[in-house]
Amino acid sequence: MEAYLDNSATTRCAEPVIQKMLKVYREDFGNPSSMHTKGLEAEHYVREAAAAIADSLKVEPKNILFTSGGTESNNTAIIGTALSKRREGKHLITTAIEHASVASPMKFLEEEGFEVTRIPVDGKGQVDLEKLKSAIREDTILVSIMHVNNEIGAVEPIEEIGQMVKEKNPKTLFHVDAIQSYGKFRIRPKKAKIDYLSVSSHKIHGPKGVGFLYVKNPSALHPILFGGGQQDGLRSGTENVPGIAGLGEAASLAYGNLEENRRHLYELKEFFTGGLSEIEGTVLNGPWGPEGAPQIVSASFEGVRSEVLLHALEEKGIYVSAGSACSSHKRAPSATLSAIGVRRDLLESTVRFSFAVTTQKEELEYTLDNLKEILPRLRKYARR
Repeated sequence: MEAYLDNSATTRCAEPVIQKMLKVYREDFGNPSSMHTKGLEAEHYVREAAAAIADSLKVEPKNILFTSGGTESNNTAIIGTALSKRREGKHLITTAIEHASVASPMKFLEEEGFEVTRIPVDGKGQVDLEKLKSAIREDTILVSIMHVNNEIGAVEPIEEIGQMVKEKNPKTLFHVDAIQSYGKFRIRPKKAKIDYLSVSSHKIHGPKGVGFLYVKNPSALHPILFGGGQQDGLRSGTENVPGIAGLGEAASLAYGNLEENRRHLYELKEFFTGGLSEIEGTVLNGPWGPEGAPQIVSASFEGVRSEVLLHALEEKGIYVSAGSACSSHKRAPSATLSAIGVRRDLLESTVRFSFAVTTQKEELEYTLDNLKEILPRLRKYARR
């Protein structure tokens, strides 16, 4: 049996997505900037995807900027804002638990003379709202906060945060990394006062290498890619039409069955966390109940290194992650786990399990059975 429980790293492409992309590759392969029929056919797919995504967010298609994925979307929002508003201020705010594609641009901007304030979180990964409010200043140009944390599944109150930001300083822009929440939650950028929203296709059963950035006011964003002037000059480069078409299809599938999918995921989470809590020496991290995201479970296993456990499970056909897939190759302890106060001896003993709508209860039963068998053996070896 095989149990793929690393869906926050990437998901399997849905069959309707694959079929739509194949049609573009085989038949409608024109360049959307070309003026002939083939180009117009390609442009139709781009417009169709923008319309589907806009409908899921209740915004206008003109506010959807297609990118190569979540990393580019985050970089565009953060660096593009810094470039466009640097004369108004050089202060940015983020949190201590952001993904590297937010944390790294912030570090880059610090090196370029900007000031970055990082707001702490509590033991469940919730942002300290009072400290956030007090940190917003007259020269604060951007607040960037993820909706769902990719390691522990903490859900931030983005509507409350958006209102707070705009009340404290209406000129401050609000960016939300929604890469782990889009397709799992209903998100309304207008209601939440969101100026930028980042999404990646391959987290919602779409293809890799494509994503989008919701941009409330395109004229206020400075481009970071230059060339042929595609997408109104905000993101030059020939559009990835097959990928965009696949993303649009994936978005329609996700929001066409949202409530049913959420119920399925929360049922899986409740069953799995219940099983994990019965295993000796297991510590669940973050919001492992219904207050957290439905698809992510973080657990630490006393006396067992996460990489050792990961490979032991892999031998049984069970695929998990030792934290974020984007940073799992690094030796440094997780910034998220450190920020929520995970014990030092557990920082290198933590595994992330993440589900998808395709995940079945039998996979979780198989995983729990193997954990009960594998953990005592690994702990025995570790004590030698």
